[in-house]
Amino acid sequence: MERFARYLTLVRGRSAHTVRAYRADVTSLLAHAQVDDAGKLAALGLPALRAWLAEGHEAGHARSTLARRAAAARVFTAWAAREGLIAADPGLRLASPQKGGRLPNVLTRADANAMVETAQAMAAEGDPVALRDWALAELAYATGARVAELVAIDLTHLDPARRTVRVRGKGSKERVVPYGRAAAEAVAAWTVRGRPQVVTPSSPEALFLGVRGGRLGQRQARAAIHNLATAADVPDVAPHGLRHTAATHLLDGGADLRSVQELLGHSSLATTQRYTHVSAERLLAAYRQAHPRAV
Repeated sequence: MERFARYLTLVRGRSAHTVRAYRADVTSLLAHAQVDDAGKLAALGLPALRAWLAEGHEAGHARSTLARRAAAARVFTAWAAREGLIAADPGLRLASPQKGGRLPNVLTRADANAMVETAQAMAAEGDPVALRDWALAELAYATGARVAELVAIDLTHLDPARRTVRVRGKGSKERVVPYGRAAAEAVAAWTVRGRPQVVTPSSPEALFLGVRGGRLGQRQARAAIHNLATAADVPDVAPHGLRHTAATHLLDGGADLRSVQELLGHSSLATTQRYTHVSAERLLAAYRQAHPRAV
């Protein structure tokens, strides 16, 4: 398992969160298959993989969890085959359960504006946490970046002149994402007036810092967004919900799928296409409400 974890980190470039999840999944798989040593590992086959996934399904695991478990199993068996631990890769024939199509909450334009305007008003007095959370909300909504990408941004990743930021996504893939004037104003206010209040000699070059000067954590970032939604009296939304909101509003505004795919860092266009369903449903609802002969 240690060798597999190193492979995930160093070769596949997976995040610490993904490595932990895959390790837990593979540990569960091996326990289910009663594999205790390398000799028994060689007998691991497709029936054991399928039985393990079926057990998870019967236990009521979500389809997204089952899909991740199948992915972890396939990565593990492919690695084990290359390492010579098993003769053939049974994961090649393992079908992946389809993830559900449900998306997180998506704010309307009015709610999104209310949220960032509330954040701006709360930052007016110069409190460093309020300034940071305003910049965080504006940048999240402007770029559609994942929460892990947002907290990993360093000062050197920003290009204020071009209003772009370099983010590192899944698989350590980098992309350059533009942001607008509103986000630029919030980020400038934080870096000039807020960040100097919490920075310490040992602080990293992170854009977003916690109150003790360390890099802002994902949990803190999520809490900040939830708190802003509550303060603005809009539907509760997480950072990932702001990512979906940004994508939906871009498509509503006429952006093409390929551009949105590149902005979000999706490896597959099919992932981006999910947002067209949200836009289509909104269009249909508006049509039925407004057109005199719709019903």
